[in-house]
Amino acid sequence: MSQRSGQEDPERYLFVDRAVVYNPASQADWTAKRLVWIPSERHGFEAASVREERSEEVLVELAENGKKASVNKDDIQKMNPPKFSKVEDMAELTCLNEASVLHNLKDRYYSGLIYTYSGLFCVVINPYKNLPIYSENIVEMYRGKKRHEMPPHIYAISESAYRCMLQDREDQSILCTGESGAGKTENTKKVIQYLAHVASSHKGRKDHNIPPESPKPVKLQGELERQLLQANPILESFGNAKTVKNDNSSRFGKFIRINFDVTGYIVGANIETYLLEKSRAIRQAKDERTFHIFYQLLAGAGEHLKSDLLLEGFNNYRFLSNGNIPIPGQQDKDNFHETMEAMHIMSFSHEEILAMLKVVSSVLQFGNIIFKKERNTDQASMPDNTAAQKLCHLLGMSVMEFTRAILSPRIKVGRDYVQKAQTKEQADFAVEALAKATYERLFRWLVHRINKALDRTKRQGASFIGILDIAGFEIFQLNSFEQLCINYTNEKLQQLFNHTMFILEQEEYQREGIEWSFIDFGLDLQPCIDLIERPANPPGLLALLDEECWFPKATDKTFVDKLIQEQGTHTKFQKPRQLKDKADFCIIHYAGRVDYKADEWLMKNMDPLNDNVATLLHQSTDKFVGELWKDVDRIVGLDQVAGMNETAFGATYKTKKGMFRTVGQLYKESLTKLMATLRNTNPNFVRCIIPNHEKRAGKLEPHLVLDQLRCNGVLEGIRICRQGFPNRIVFQEFRQRYEILTPNAIPKGFMDGKQACERMIQALELDPNLFRIGQSKIFFRTGVLAHLEEERDLKITDIIIYFQSVCRGYLARKAFAKKQQQLSALKVLQRNCAAYLKLRHWQWWRLFTKVKPLLQVTRQEEEMQAKDEELVKVKERQLMVENDLVEMERKHQQLMEEKTILAEQLQAETELFAEAEEMRARLASRKQELEEILHDLESRVEEEEERNQSLQNEKKKMQSHIQDLEEQLDEEEAARQKLQLDKVTAEAKIKKLEEDIVLLEDQNTKFHKEKKLLEDRINEATTMLTEEEEKTKNLGKLKNKQEMIMVDLEERLKKEEKTRQELEKAKRKLDAETTDLQDQIAELQAQIEELKIQLAKKEEEFQASLAKSDEETAQKNNALKQIRELQAQLAELQEDLDSEKMCRSKAEKLKRDLSEELEALKTELEDTLDTTATQQELRTKREQEVAELKKAIDEESKNHEAQIQEMRQRHAIALEELSEQLDQAKRFKSNLEKNKQCLENDNKELVCEVKILQQTKTESEHKRKKLESVMQEFTARTAEMERAKGEMADRSHKLQMELDNVSVLLEEAEKKGIKLTKDADNLGSQLQDAHELLQEETRQKLNLGSKVRQLEEEKNTLLEQQEEEEEARRNLEKQLQMTQTQLIETKKKLEEDVGAMEGLEEVKRKLQKDVELTSQRLEEKAMATDKMEKTKNRLQQELDDLMVDLDHQRQIVSNLEKKQKKFDQMLAEEKTVSARYAEERDRAEAEAREKETKALSMARALEEALEAKEELERFNKQLRAEMEDLMSSKDDVGKNVHELEKSKRALEQQVEEMRTQLEELEDELQATEDAKLRLEVNMQAMKAQFDRDLQSRDEQGDEKKRALVKQVREMEAELEDERKQRTLSVASKKKLEMDLNELGGQIEAANKGRDEAMKQLKKLQAQMKDYQRELEEARASRDEIFTQSKENEKKLKGLEAEILQLQEDHAASERARRHAEQERDELADEISNSTSGKSMLLEEKRRLEAQIAQLEEELEEEQGNTELLNERFRKSTLQVESLNTELAAERGASQKSENARQQMERQNKELKAKLAELEGSVKSKFKASITALEAKILQLEEQLEQEAKERAAANKIVRRTEKKLKEVMMQVEDERRHADQYKEQVDKGNSRMKQLKRQLEEAEEEATKANASRRKMQRELDDASEASEGLSREISSLKSRLRRGGPVSFSSSGRSGHHNLNVDGASVDRSDDDADSRTGDFNDIANAE
Repeated sequence: MSQRSGQEDPERYLFVDRAVVYNPASQADWTAKRLVWIPSERHGFEAASVREERSEEVLVELAENGKKASVNKDDIQKMNPPKFSKVEDMAELTCLNEASVLHNLKDRYYSGLIYTYSGLFCVVINPYKNLPIYSENIVEMYRGKKRHEMPPHIYAISESAYRCMLQDREDQSILCTGESGAGKTENTKKVIQYLAHVASSHKGRKDHNIPPESPKPVKLQGELERQLLQANPILESFGNAKTVKNDNSSRFGKFIRINFDVTGYIVGANIETYLLEKSRAIRQAKDERTFHIFYQLLAGAGEHLKSDLLLEGFNNYRFLSNGNIPIPGQQDKDNFHETMEAMHIMSFSHEEILAMLKVVSSVLQFGNIIFKKERNTDQASMPDNTAAQKLCHLLGMSVMEFTRAILSPRIKVGRDYVQKAQTKEQADFAVEALAKATYERLFRWLVHRINKALDRTKRQGASFIGILDIAGFEIFQLNSFEQLCINYTNEKLQQLFNHTMFILEQEEYQREGIEWSFIDFGLDLQPCIDLIERPANPPGLLALLDEECWFPKATDKTFVDKLIQEQGTHTKFQKPRQLKDKADFCIIHYAGRVDYKADEWLMKNMDPLNDNVATLLHQSTDKFVGELWKDVDRIVGLDQVAGMNETAFGATYKTKKGMFRTVGQLYKESLTKLMATLRNTNPNFVRCIIPNHEKRAGKLEPHLVLDQLRCNGVLEGIRICRQGFPNRIVFQEFRQRYEILTPNAIPKGFMDGKQACERMIQALELDPNLFRIGQSKIFFRTGVLAHLEEERDLKITDIIIYFQSVCRGYLARKAFAKKQQQLSALKVLQRNCAAYLKLRHWQWWRLFTKVKPLLQVTRQEEEMQAKDEELVKVKERQLMVENDLVEMERKHQQLMEEKTILAEQLQAETELFAEAEEMRARLASRKQELEEILHDLESRVEEEEERNQSLQNEKKKMQSHIQDLEEQLDEEEAARQKLQLDKVTAEAKIKKLEEDIVLLEDQNTKFHKEKKLLEDRINEATTMLTEEEEKTKNLGKLKNKQEMIMVDLEERLKKEEKTRQELEKAKRKLDAETTDLQDQIAELQAQIEELKIQLAKKEEEFQASLAKSDEETAQKNNALKQIRELQAQLAELQEDLDSEKMCRSKAEKLKRDLSEELEALKTELEDTLDTTATQQELRTKREQEVAELKKAIDEESKNHEAQIQEMRQRHAIALEELSEQLDQAKRFKSNLEKNKQCLENDNKELVCEVKILQQTKTESEHKRKKLESVMQEFTARTAEMERAKGEMADRSHKLQMELDNVSVLLEEAEKKGIKLTKDADNLGSQLQDAHELLQEETRQKLNLGSKVRQLEEEKNTLLEQQEEEEEARRNLEKQLQMTQTQLIETKKKLEEDVGAMEGLEEVKRKLQKDVELTSQRLEEKAMATDKMEKTKNRLQQELDDLMVDLDHQRQIVSNLEKKQKKFDQMLAEEKTVSARYAEERDRAEAEAREKETKALSMARALEEALEAKEELERFNKQLRAEMEDLMSSKDDVGKNVHELEKSKRALEQQVEEMRTQLEELEDELQATEDAKLRLEVNMQAMKAQFDRDLQSRDEQGDEKKRALVKQVREMEAELEDERKQRTLSVASKKKLEMDLNELGGQIEAANKGRDEAMKQLKKLQAQMKDYQRELEEARASRDEIFTQSKENEKKLKGLEAEILQLQEDHAASERARRHAEQERDELADEISNSTSGKSMLLEEKRRLEAQIAQLEEELEEEQGNTELLNERFRKSTLQVESLNTELAAERGASQKSENARQQMERQNKELKAKLAELEGSVKSKFKASITALEAKILQLEEQLEQEAKERAAANKIVRRTEKKLKEVMMQVEDERRHADQYKEQVDKGNSRMKQLKRQLEEAEEEATKANASRRKMQRELDDASEASEGLSREISSLKSRLRRGGPVSFSSSGRSGHHNLNVDGASVDRSDDDADSRTGDFNDIANAE
């Protein structure tokens, strides 16, 4: 664009018109229509409004044409509010989806805005026209501005990278990717242009670097910035070409590194290129061109240059496939001159330019060489060699030699060279390969020359900005090797972006203090990258391709088959979707599936050349050509083709040894370097998008853009954004915009922004998972802001509507008032006009009108008006003066107040000044003290320097001493030559010593590696601890493990110190024996050549064994993963089972509630039916009922007599059974006590045996340490020989065998450990089940409310307590047994480790035959170093894994020792518990005796009640006739009988419900007893196992496994036996319980009496008060306990269950109260309706009313108690919430401490890595001198004989070890301090948690017992209500008696009263017994506390 167009309006293409964006009409339209996006084939996505929502589909109306359509809900995407239209950063979109991203890009593109941010991305869409946004004014506009201050632009990206480089001193990179034609190269130019303008070092200076001899100083050598800008045209000429999509497409990738100095000026540049498309030089597709330089040279060269270069026309070159294709708007001639000018500016010489152009012309001439096939043979010939002559002239070769090399090249066969004739196809292929290679070498030289011109050595660059211009992800219909390389590169770049975005998100969240579980999204792409680049196990695609290149007769098909075989199961690898002949395999990249065709991949990967021609080119007379082909020895030659008889190119090409580097390898290495460079920079991402393939401006194809967004990773970045909180708003903006939604949430006055936002969020009631509040911003998930915008729009519309209505009402009222005034004025006008019309002709009126102005009265009115006006003005002035006076007084008061405030401030300032003076004085004194300390430190520094000087002097002395020793060694060399004469006699001795040396060498290398890897093990142990912490999230376990690791490390350090000392001693012994070995070594060197073949075989075997070991390790890991998955599935199934049980219990409760409600509804329905019936129907029904009652009474009297006799018999039988059960319980108690004593003795014996085992363990540790010290001596003795013989090839084989043995042992140990952990988990789950069942049993047993069953419940509770005691004791025994077995196993493992070491020594002895191989392989060390380094690293990793497993086993041992200590503590607690249980047993026996006496008294009372019942039945017979009369005469009496019958039915229903409840309780009781029996069987089996393990602790692991299998079988058999016994016992128990239930029901029916109910109520009232007091005490204690609890999650569930129970009790009490009120009303009706007014009935009425009043009072008290309980529960919940907050704070603190610890560990790892690097550098230095040292091996061996050299070497080793030991000890001390701190914290936390757990459990037990007592009282109330019903029946009978006759009724009532008194006495006794039992229970609870 011209300047004029740039000045017109460049901001139009940068800034968004906010007026359009904030259009209220669009906002209202979006709110009203509920706009969404739906998929569209034409537009990608279309806008539509939701009309109707169905189940899975939605009916929408398209916004464009109004059509309706139904769309699946999953296909709909939300639309952003209009506020987010044309947003500059798409990460701010509240609805992050593909449709919104596409719509935003489309809107901006159509508005001329081509740049858009998407998080870290800058998305650029090619405008296909020039825009005025790249001028210098725009550059200045963006200069110095931050990214968010300006609209999106490539300049903003460049500026942010430049500023970050200067401020943070961190290297930057800008990554431009995209399809061809998307604008990558143009944007790269703009970046360079911006940096050259901003960072120019020559601003204001006049060409200081121009040499004086240049005629054109500005053009030949300009500034560095100018050269940097001119490098791009040169690269474009040689590397760009016209394609279908792009006229100037870069056919290579480049990374431009611009170096800057400290001040920010450009000081140099460097360019690296990747993947030049060299095949374009020989052939092009239709409508495409080759590289620009060919056309520019042919069009722009002059005649002289054409003759020099032998140039011809466009159509004369075969390599220009399409001839001359012009580029629109470009002239090749002009471009050629620009390229030449740029070369001059880059300081290219004329000779260099001419030589380059010659090479370009020669590439064209290659294509003109034509070969023909001879008639009789397949041999190729060259009939016309004109093109060959031109080519040889240009390249400086001989024509004859060239033709010979092409047609019949020399091939080496064995040791001779043979000429082989080439076919036409081979010759054509060779010529094309040479042309491509020539052009590629020219391009590489050109890049190197540009880098040389841009390099500035005067000023060193401090930092750099790298610009990467590389092709984006490509998915064609068929993709080849080049597309694979490009896609592989983009996978790595996308992984870099994901990782960078992850880091930036993490920093943002940490900076704002947000809780966020971090996810490294970079790992998502790792599987695909491994599929391509993995070297082995299994090998990746590139590795397989390289492997196939090595094999003879390999083809592309064999490569594909091997790839499918190796990677067929990979998740990212699939078979092709297309046909087999179109695609070979498919890879799933992050951008989608890509089909690849593997044609000619082997050839492309090897890139073979004719080495005969290459040698000619290297020997060319043209120096430039020879320089291009200087690496001729590194190419793949045709002379080494395997399979000479093959005509095609199926055979593979061999190369010279060590020189073969495939294209894939080279590209992978260059990409690895590039990624390493990019990872060390701060990346900035630019994604270029091509809008259409037609190159039209203003057109955008949605599907094309979506595909590119997916390929460029923009949608991948959006996916990552969705995982976090992408929408973030500053507090002030959030408050300003959304405060309208919460008008009353924020109080008036000032409030911090964060607090205001918190209040607003609370008022909005948002889900906590949808937002996070930081330090300066509030973060939201996707979609939340859109929801808030909708709410805001609705609120604003409501406000506006209300405002409009108010305004309209005001205007309407104003208009109405105006109309009224107008109407009244019209009336006045009409009246005046009518009066005027009447008076206008009247003469008097005329006179009046003429005289009126002359009268004085009219003037008086005017004067009065004037006076009034003056008065009003005076009053106004007075008011103003008064107001001014008041204002002045107020100001005076304010000034006085300000004066007092200023005086106070002045006084405060004086006090502060005095304090500051004091502070200054103190600081001065402090300064003097610090200066004195500084002087002391300086003196110390001087002393340290003097000490350092003395140490240096000592060092010089030691060096001189070493020189003397070397002289002595030279003297001793002569003596060694004499000793060689005796070598024949010492051969036998030499062989033995050689074997010992091999063994010692292996041991030495092994222990040396372990010594070096100690620090790595520490790191791995810490990483393992962090992983365990993430899995378990249990801080206590983590800290214990760290403590154990520290202890193990200290032990290892001690062992290493001892082993080193002992190995030094052994080394001195072996030094004397090494002299004999030297002669043997000299002889063995002669046999090296013969054993090379064996070495190769051994290496192959070694590789095969390595592969097998890798496969075995992979299988082992898979098995471990499957085991973990199965364990997780088991845990999930167990949780599902528990949830199903809970749901079943809830369903049963609901069923019972519904049945009760159903019965209530039935009764109500019957009542309503009865009341609605007519009187006549009632009478008929009553007569029928009377008849039925008569029959029923007769039948009942007979049944009662039979039942009484049966009850007597059953009662006697039940009493006998109860007495027998009590005797059995006593005997069982005595047996339990005996068993308990026996078990205590056993425990004591076990403790003694544990101590003995610990002693034996310490002794074995002693022995092992001694053995390790001996081994360490041997390794120290062979330390000097380690460098010479440490890297031999056979060591890898030996180490592999050793590793196999150790791995087998460790696998066995792991299997055993896994089995033990499984057993422990199973036992733990059984214990948990048992505890849960016991808790359910205790709760359910308390529900058994019958009074007779209380005796059996008390007996069962005693038995349960003893069984729990037994179970606890058995659990302790089981834990002890587990610890013992684990200790024995760890001891055996240690013994097995020692045995393994001995086995290794035996294996080494067996390898004596390989001694000869060691000497032969000394010469091959240099060649085998690389392979040995790889194998060494792999073996080191495996050794690390094995050592980690060993550390894990040691941790298990230490944990078992801790468990032993805990077991001792638990034994002490168990003793105290047993003493307490003994006291409780005595108390229970006393209570049992008391209850036996009470049972006898109850039996007597029962007999008396039966007699009274018989008398009552006889009396009933007498009263039947009276009842019939009454029923017939009185309707009311019949009604009462009907109501009695209904109450009877209700009672029967209650009895049935009680029976069903009783059956359920029996089932649950049976389940608990089953669990008890199961636990007893398990405990007995575990005891037997423990005895067997003690007897067989010296046996092997296999015997132990068989014993465990047998034990499991025995346990299963015992379980089956116990199950059979349990079924029999349960059946007998059910029969007994049914008998007891029947007895209880009969006793309850017999005890119903009026006097009994009165006395029982009094007793119950007293008991209720006692229980309430005890309940309040229990609640108070529970409240105190809850204040101390921190783990409250499980306890809240218990409290909720209590609430449900209380609610149920409350509902039951309410029902009882309503029932009592109904009875009261019925009694009142009866009394009112009765005609008899006798005194007896009145007394009865008063008594019943008093009874009802008492019942009401009790019910009110019960309600008050329930309210109190609810209030206490609320308090407890509040306390629990406060504890939750404290717990969260504690967790936060622990998390902070853990983060600090991890940071320290990371620092430790970095320091260790640096140490390893230093050691590696030292090794690399020594490798160079190994060859020289090999010549001096004989001298060094003689030196070993001398004792002086031994002492010197030993001293050196001691000093090194002391230094390393000091460093390690420092680290160990630091770790120990950390471990001690962690240990203290863990111990405190554990003790606190245990205490709180115990308190919570006790509180729960008390709460359950209190609830049980409440339920019992409720049942007694129900019994009382039943008694009251019996009283009502007796009242009715008394009424009938009174009507019949007085004396008989009174006497019978007196007798019944007497008997009832006796019965009541029995009941009173029993209630006392109940009270005693309950008080006993509470006493037990108190004792337990």
